[in-house]
Amino acid sequence: MVKPLTRAVFPVAGLGTRFLPATKASPKEMLPIVDKPLIQYAAEEAIAAGIDELIFVTGRNKRSIEDHFDKAYELETELEAKGKNGLLDMVRTVLPHNVSCVYIRQAEPLGLGHAVLCAKQVVGNEPFAVILADDLISAEPKALQQMVDLYEHYRCSVVGVQNVAREETSAYGIVRGTKVADRLYKMEAIVEKPKPEAAPSTMGVVGRYLLTPRVFALLEKVQRGAGGEIQLTDGIAALLRYEAIYAYEFSGKRYDCGNKLGYLQATVEYALAHPELHRDFRAYLKSLKL
Repeated sequence: MVKPLTRAVFPVAGLGTRFLPATKASPKEMLPIVDKPLIQYAAEEAIAAGIDELIFVTGRNKRSIEDHFDKAYELETELEAKGKNGLLDMVRTVLPHNVSCVYIRQAEPLGLGHAVLCAKQVVGNEPFAVILADDLISAEPKALQQMVDLYEHYRCSVVGVQNVAREETSAYGIVRGTKVADRLYKMEAIVEKPKPEAAPSTMGVVGRYLLTPRVFALLEKVQRGAGGEIQLTDGIAALLRYEAIYAYEFSGKRYDCGNKLGYLQATVEYALAHPELHRDFRAYLKSLKL
């Protein structure tokens, strides 16, 4: 019987330098898309896929992430006293009662692979998800749920991918694989940030992974690459020598909120779909002399 996925790792220790000065004292994962921070969208996606333990690998100046998912006694008391029951319910349900959070400090910024490795003791010998909050994905069912369904069928690691422009391959881990079903490829190789002329395909890895625990032992042996970082891509490449891994081109739209343009695109499109704002916001956009 396949082991159920109950844990997700959120690497959130990055400095967010592309959004300075906004991220000087506040984590990039707390940047809001309309009225909800990026990290909450990521957590909700995990919870919708059956995850009930959220593991945050944090760094300095990330305390507001912990505060966001913690109980806010003073705020709840104030809202209750003023009869703002709708807002009170919203605050109380940021995190469902059956979901727990674990926070681990990544002492040095040694790369995504190292951040995942920091979660080894908490994850243990269980399969787990990795979600990068920078990659906001609008999909129904949610992207991670699509991947969990595949994991339960194939019983092996699954990596989320999307087709990218060839000139952008140097910004992604790029997968080579054999198509086995609609949107699904059996992975043959994975290369970190190849030059366009050397890229084996245009299937770029985005911030969704379902991994078996063997990857931890392999990450411990990975040599540091450019910038002295331990790359998760290298750990996955090593895992390929022992296990099958599938690359899945998820159904949905991804917004790269790790850059300003992607963040603004997500903000506009989520505002246009917001139940309270969509009519007024659409009218405002139409009124602009663009």
